[in-house]
Amino acid sequence: GNYSLTLIDALDTLAVMGNSSEFQKAVKLVIDTVSFDKDSTVQVFEATIRVLGSLLSAHIIITDTKQPFGDMTIKDYDNELLHMAHDLAVRLLPAFENTKTGIPYPRVNLKKGVPPDSNNETCTAGAGSLLVEFGILSRLLGDSTFEWVARRAVKALWSLRSNNTGLLGNVVNIQTGHWVGKQSGLGAGSDSFYEYLLKSYILFGEKEDLEMFNDAYRNIQNHLRRGREACNEGEGDPPLYVNVNMFTGQLMNTWIDSLQAFFPGLQVLIGDVEDAICLHAFYYAIWKRYGALPERYNWQLQAPDVPFYPLRPELVESTYLLYQATKNPFYLHVGMDILQSLENYTKAKCGYATLHHVVEKTKEDRMESFFLSETCKYLYLLFDEENPLHKSGNKYMFTTEGHIVSVDERFRNSLWQDILPGEEDSTEKIKPNELKAVNFSSNCNRVPDERRYLLPLKSNYMRQIDRMVGLI
Repeated sequence: GNYSLTLIDALDTLAVMGNSSEFQKAVKLVIDTVSFDKDSTVQVFEATIRVLGSLLSAHIIITDTKQPFGDMTIKDYDNELLHMAHDLAVRLLPAFENTKTGIPYPRVNLKKGVPPDSNNETCTAGAGSLLVEFGILSRLLGDSTFEWVARRAVKALWSLRSNNTGLLGNVVNIQTGHWVGKQSGLGAGSDSFYEYLLKSYILFGEKEDLEMFNDAYRNIQNHLRRGREACNEGEGDPPLYVNVNMFTGQLMNTWIDSLQAFFPGLQVLIGDVEDAICLHAFYYAIWKRYGALPERYNWQLQAPDVPFYPLRPELVESTYLLYQATKNPFYLHVGMDILQSLENYTKAKCGYATLHHVVEKTKEDRMESFFLSETCKYLYLLFDEENPLHKSGNKYMFTTEGHIVSVDERFRNSLWQDILPGEEDSTEKIKPNELKAVNFSSNCNRVPDERRYLLPLKSNYMRQIDRMVGLI
């Protein structure tokens, strides 16, 4: 995108690590040198989660009166990052115009709007995961436009789900609403759509977001989950979430992708800790086998289908959230394993490199910005028990790009009532303690003390998973 992506994406990582001098230096660099007035075509989704989200997160950190991470204030700060976020969002708005469904175009030119030869097809995650960042911006500015277009896109996608299964596909035509990709899964093309239904609710308290999430979660359990009913008891295969046809629920292929490793973390947030433990163990077994997660892994062939690893954070994220929920030291061991693999296989002269092939350990000359904004941040927080982010009284949520946002009353109050014109008032709130998952096997309160120091999975089930991925 030619707009200092890595510098911006890493801002709140510096704050979380308590490095105020580098944070202040980086913020000043962004304010002084970055401009979005560029003839550059960017992905709406990536620009939103990596750039817009980080600018908003850093702005919230700078203006926080409590300054929990140390003094992150900027001398003479005049909301410059918020103004930059506003400027970027305005440049992304043309993506939402001239689409018959309200689902946005996938790409936009920051100077000229939607390119004339633009693709009419977009993925569900890309179009339906803009609500957290756009909603925060709207509520900080008191301007409903941004939240309105993002929420309209979510509702449009939701209305296109299958009448039969309740599932959504992974690629849709934004003009016709026709599903081009009929695969329903939890990985690439779908992942953050489900994540943001829940996180939008956590942040904004809109009842309809939670209702959509609960409905989606129920359909995922009914149609995508395979294996025995309980994670840690009973007979049968370990639970696994597969890719199915959205209309029939029939299995479409025998691979899962590394992005799916975010799902145990999402299950922790909803309170389905037992199931999260099982699914996480499956991904960790793959990591143990290769020292990295291949982008796509074929569970039937017990081999990578797509063998590269671009330093993705999803397994670390789930490890961190499971440790926060259970305090089981097993997850510290997992984190140590991941850390040592990164040091041994991906370290390069000027950073850390994408693995071109997880078996051969060849490298690519590329370090994605999410390595600093997510992978490093979650690893750091896993081991930093005393981090201000963990202290009582500080409530934070992570965006899908790992940016921290304080869960705050000001985001629960919109200054407008008509979220979507012509509809019933949809701003009915649920109190935080009313958050309940549907159709799940346990909740946080059921992890007894004696289990906190045993392996989270019984050893025979651990061995079963290791056999399943070819470790033994």
